[in-house]
Amino acid sequence: MNNRKLVAVLACRADSTRLYAKPLQNLIKGKTILDQILDTFERFPKSISESVLAISEGVENLAYIDFAKHRNIKYVWGDKWDIMSRLINGALIAGATDILRVTSECPFMYWEELEEAWQNHTEKDNDVTAIDGCPLGTYFEIIKLKPLIESHATASDYQKEACTQIFRDYPNKYKVEIKEVKRSRLDIRLTVDYPEDLVVCRRIYENFHNKAPLIPMEDLILFWDQNPEFKKLLKPYINNKGIWVNNEGCAWSGC
Repeated sequence: MNNRKLVAVLACRADSTRLYAKPLQNLIKGKTILDQILDTFERFPKSISESVLAISEGVENLAYIDFAKHRNIKYVWGDKWDIMSRLINGALIAGATDILRVTSECPFMYWEELEEAWQNHTEKDNDVTAIDGCPLGTYFEIIKLKPLIESHATASDYQKEACTQIFRDYPNKYKVEIKEVKRSRLDIRLTVDYPEDLVVCRRIYENFHNKAPLIPMEDLILFWDQNPEFKKLLKPYINNKGIWVNNEGCAWSGC
């Protein structure tokens, strides 16, 4: 792994018809969703070299530049819908060979799987390594930069927006390894796309803030199961579908 460099690249934008500037929403006072994500990354210095914000163009997104400067991390500025190109440019500015991708509106990553996934990714020389079957919003993907650049040249507009969709559309063309979790919990939703999502994630973070940023997945699942009102509140948005195994489309929307 000495010649490989994994960089977390977070695609960010403010405008949304559902909830404005989702990554900059507070989980508690003084702690945004984006802070929680970056704090998680910083706990893995042996795996993740650094983090970069891949910001959508537009004056409404200038707050992300201020945020990047405040956190002392690099950033790039690019096309709103071509998220793939923003990820690529974010990786290039940091000298990455590989990208760690989560979406910037998902505060609780399945961090327990990260180091093993990165080791498998490099040892097997995968193009993509990802997990599936875990709660929505806790997924991550590790993507080798070279095939991402090559695929961008032929990608459709939809594939450019969906970032890794092209790898799902042509699975025989790329070396992809998907780890399915032992117990699928696709009935759990831990992303922030709607105001109701924010209510739930705030409640969860408030309960576990003393363990943050590395809140164990088992704790998150148990707390969800102990609070059936979460599922009732988010029922309209829970689809119980996997991302990679069933190729159900874009893993996360609107970055």
